[in-house]
Amino acid sequence: MALLEIKLFGCPTLRRKTEPVPEVSAEVKTLTDNMYETMYEAEGIGLAAPQVGVLQQVLVMDVTPQDPSSTPMVLINPEILEADGQVSGEEGCLSIPGVAGDVKRAEHVCIRALDRDGQQVELPLSGIAARVAQHEIDHLDGILFVDRLGA
Repeated sequence: MALLEIKLFGCPTLRRKTEPVPEVSAEVKTLTDNMYETMYEAEGIGLAAPQVGVLQQVLVMDVTPQDPSSTPMVLINPEILEADGQVSGEEGCLSIPGVAGDVKRAEHVCIRALDRDGQQVELPLSGIAARVAQHEIDHLDGILFVDRLGA
């Protein structure tokens, strides 16, 4: 595995929309492994591919530091099928170090995606997992959490 460079605010890659992954290849699996290593090294709980300069619909997340009952997740080509409830909570971002603010997000979401093995999954997420998934999916659309501050 290898650490990847986290792109910082101002990098044009962070504002670009990503492309769907046509198949979960060995390269995509290596990317997810490297993204996990990079996220853990940076002490983050979520990381999207554009944050490491890759314009593909890939994200990793691990919210176990705040929700020990959860498990690490790879979401490839994620799509929010349902969203309900609304809750405001503080967010930060590995691409915008030192900045945090309250963002309104859906409290519960159901996401369809491919997992690391290319299997389709539907995941009902709540709490911190729902927030992180929405934050990282925003990255896949070129949206940063600062765009949602005060909304």
